[in-house]
Amino acid sequence: MNPFSILLVLIIVVPILEIYLLIKVGGLIGVLATILLIVLTAVLGAALLRQQGLATLNRFQANLGRGELPAIEILEGVALLIGGVLLLTPGFFTDAIGFLCLLPFSRKAIVYAILARLSLKFQAHVDQSAERRAGKGRIIEGEIIEKRDDSS
Repeated sequence: MNPFSILLVLIIVVPILEIYLLIKVGGLIGVLATILLIVLTAVLGAALLRQQGLATLNRFQANLGRGELPAIEILEGVALLIGGVLLLTPGFFTDAIGFLCLLPFSRKAIVYAILARLSLKFQAHVDQSAERRAGKGRIIEGEIIEKRDDSS
């Protein structure tokens, strides 16, 4: 599936899932408790985002101070941004994904999984480019048979 198809499916499926979960939870614990729970997750998420964002920023600055590229910290910052947006979106499914992006152990696992996937794709691209440059490709083995005309 291409990225646009995945995005289209997410735009359709996620809101339907959120509405379903809100109705189910509201039926179990009541409307007021459901609203309070949504507000509570947003407040907890904002506090966690602030704390984790500052910690990531400190690591980013420390790496720069040592002259190292803070690549992991940049990707963690992107994950924190996505998690913060998801936690501010009302709903339980987006809150769960948002908390996964904010909690350090799951965020690191997500970032390293993405890096591994990108690394494999990049390596495959590099390998294909090297094969093309070296003239390697599909090899067809065969023999050359020279036919001589002895009638002259």
